[in-house]
Amino acid sequence: MALAAATAFGAEAPPIFDAHLHYNAAAAAAYPVPAALEVLRRNGVRAILATSVPNDGTRALLAAGSPDVRVIPFIRPYRTDADRATWFRDGEILALVEAELARGSYRGIGEFHVFGEDAASEVMGRIIDLAVARGLYLHAHCDELALERIFNRNAGARVIWAHTGFSTPPERIERWLDRFPALWGELSYRYDMTEDGHLKPEWRRLLLRHSDRFVIGSDTWINERWERYGEIMAWYRGWLAELPADVARAIAWTNAEGLFSRVP
Repeated sequence: MALAAATAFGAEAPPIFDAHLHYNAAAAAAYPVPAALEVLRRNGVRAILATSVPNDGTRALLAAGSPDVRVIPFIRPYRTDADRATWFRDGEILALVEAELARGSYRGIGEFHVFGEDAASEVMGRIIDLAVARGLYLHAHCDELALERIFNRNAGARVIWAHTGFSTPPERIERWLDRFPALWGELSYRYDMTEDGHLKPEWRRLLLRHSDRFVIGSDTWINERWERYGEIMAWYRGWLAELPADVARAIAWTNAEGLFSRVP
């Protein structure tokens, strides 16, 4: 797989920007920072969007100061995994986010889970407004209604859509991308993109039309994903190799790198 991908891309496969990486407490216990960074290097990953429960994991990756794996830290608005279902109506989460922001360096808030009208809650609204005011991205694991509510709250929001809706079909994804210029789709867990190891035609059309609007990620939310990290990246490289080299490089690296190339 890796040899075929490298051949399709030219002499060398492009570097990867993993735009959805968790370094949660369980991962930190199993993969100390040097070991985690080595997993990334071994798979050609040269930058990560890091988001963890607790946020200590993200700070540990950043503090390592790796010269060859850039860490883009995001604030996870959870104290524990139990907050996933309630954070958007918990005023204490605002204090958590503010405390993390006081540490500096963060470039976004998320990944967070929110669905339907929960995205119109007052806490969620204040998080959205805070992100816009501070020039931060929102990394949202959400359905289409919640996505719309986020942009309705503040047209200045910039959203990385985790899993690009998870099951949202390409034709609807295209409509959302056309409607919201500050929306990017992240493609972890979108195994429905391929069939028999090849890109489906409707996905190929979408990726070619919006080649500047997609990023890829591992979503290492459990340690099994860390254990399968090489397999996950091989899946990406497999279908990226079916695209024109410039498009493949954009999705693998340039799009995400461009989002964070400027100091806020």
